[in-house]
Amino acid sequence: MAKSRISADGGMETSYGFRDVTEGEKQGLVNDVFHKVAKRYDIMNDVMSAGLHRVWKNAMIAALNPRKDASFKALDVAGGTGDIAFRIVEASDRKAHCTVLDINGSMLAVGEERAVQRKLSDNLTFVEANAESLPFEANSFDAYTIAFGIRNVPRIDVALQEAFRVLKRGGRLLVLEFSEVEMPLLDRVYDQWSFNAIPRFGKAITGDSEPYQYLVESIRKFPNQGDFAKMISEAGFSRVTYTNYSGGIAALHSAWKL
Repeated sequence: MAKSRISADGGMETSYGFRDVTEGEKQGLVNDVFHKVAKRYDIMNDVMSAGLHRVWKNAMIAALNPRKDASFKALDVAGGTGDIAFRIVEASDRKAHCTVLDINGSMLAVGEERAVQRKLSDNLTFVEANAESLPFEANSFDAYTIAFGIRNVPRIDVALQEAFRVLKRGGRLLVLEFSEVEMPLLDRVYDQWSFNAIPRFGKAITGDSEPYQYLVESIRKFPNQGDFAKMISEAGFSRVTYTNYSGGIAALHSAWKL
């Protein structure tokens, strides 16, 4: 069922799920997906991960362990709805500041509304911009996080170079992403769930199965753990490691700018 994954040498810039598109076309198609699902994004993640995304995200924040002081500045990319940013601020006892960057205005609108509801607006800044061209000075952030967003970036290598640029020396990169299942038999079960159940649930929840079909396919095209770790190293990062969650359904990649 699954198509071959992109290698560390690239290819995601012309891969829209299992479809090949022209260079420059992917970003608009991806934007349309997230305009459609923005208001039900959390439900989407629950469907795609059977609720486990919440556990994985908590583990990501535990690994980050943000400092409990106002000088700690994090950048959460492709995090428009605020899910990771809220966790970072709460883990810092509401002292750290997190900039939430997303290319999709609909996602950001959901995040800003949720931030007001949670009384976290003072700790957050929302910015509409492209991960491939960050509107920040070099050496600006202590941490760069991105959860389930890097595979939607057309030029992943460029985004990683930008992450390296804006991090301070000693800064931490954490990337949480659906990955390649490495546990025997689980991969078959997960394929059946992904390609048969998820699009149907998506249509039932939102009335449209196409965004979910793309998201399922994009997971299968994304580089596996080893190839993606190689890409992170090639961007200049040190101490590159990854930890599999749930047999490799997701993986947390960690690296440092030293």
